[in-house]
Amino acid sequence: MRILLTGGGTGGHITPLLAVAHELKTLDPSCELIYIGEKDGKFAQLTEEHHAIDGTFTISAGKFRRYYGESWLSRMLDWRTNLLNIRDAVRVVVGLVEACILLGRLRPDAIFLKGGFVGVPTGIAARLFGIPVVTHDSDIMPGLANRIAGRSAKVHATAMPAEHYAYPKEKVRHVGVLVSLDYQKVSPGLMQGYRTDLGLPNDAEVLFVTGGSQGARNINRTMAAIAPNLLNQRPRLHILHQVGKGNENTYGAFESDRLHVMPFVQGLHRYSGAADVIVTRAGANTLAEFGIQQKACIVIPHPFLTGGHQLKNAEYLADKDAALVLQEADISKHPEKLITAISELLDDDDKRREMAEALNDMAIPDAARKLAMILLDVAKT
Repeated sequence: MRILLTGGGTGGHITPLLAVAHELKTLDPSCELIYIGEKDGKFAQLTEEHHAIDGTFTISAGKFRRYYGESWLSRMLDWRTNLLNIRDAVRVVVGLVEACILLGRLRPDAIFLKGGFVGVPTGIAARLFGIPVVTHDSDIMPGLANRIAGRSAKVHATAMPAEHYAYPKEKVRHVGVLVSLDYQKVSPGLMQGYRTDLGLPNDAEVLFVTGGSQGARNINRTMAAIAPNLLNQRPRLHILHQVGKGNENTYGAFESDRLHVMPFVQGLHRYSGAADVIVTRAGANTLAEFGIQQKACIVIPHPFLTGGHQLKNAEYLADKDAALVLQEADISKHPEKLITAISELLDDDDKRREMAEALNDMAIPDAARKLAMILLDVAKT
């Protein structure tokens, strides 16, 4: 049996895909798993080095750039974005040809489409060859790639219950958000183990900040503005900040032995597991990981991503008191609001615990296994 897995653009697509790959190999070690990613992808090493992936191929792919809240007039006048979209439309056509050649050669029994623009040519090619497709949406709003390429999908696996999606209800399977087995509920002993591993004092207050694998410019800027005061006010505080590749100079000349800046980290679960409070975007994958670990999060949703899906994710969390939500425009104008939010959570053990428990209640720890079982069933039919 051969199953093809595709998705990418960010680490947020690839990491959950690899969680499914691990479960597939566990359930059926004879299953051959092939990954198709984008050419020149930033995170190709994640799949190339993974034990469950038997082969890796790349194709051309293009991104359709849309920004939430932008008017049609603004879109028409944004010549740079329009030129990039035209260029990437050509890449999609090239990728479709490459995907057809690959599928004709590999003849997989099923295809798992995690999302991301590399999935568009692969998903369309799968439809042409009549190969069954299973999609997965982590966010409360389906991604464009899954909506385009997954129109004829046999199963739509989702993070949220079926009523949140416009897919045919008979095709929807609510499995939850895909989370690696590295993420587990963090006991006091496990937290201390992570801190020892990272060289942090056992009695430290630990703040972990992440904008995802590529960073978050405005969160980085705000943290650079408040870090000196925050560290001065709290002498036991250590800040772990994943700034994203290429953003190593976020803090300029400011240095502190209690400020730890990393462009990208392997084993992110150790950093989040060591933290008392996490500042993060509102991507569903990341929030599910921190939910499994039962962590208190300050969530700053990206306001301009397609369809405003991070805003909707954050609203869903706020309604369930599962996170403290701040808006990017607000903290950009008033950075001190982020200081206040961080300090209030660090000072209030009960509030941290209640929020963390609420976020944990929303997580489904065996989502990757459920999806792997669906893929195996589809591949056998």
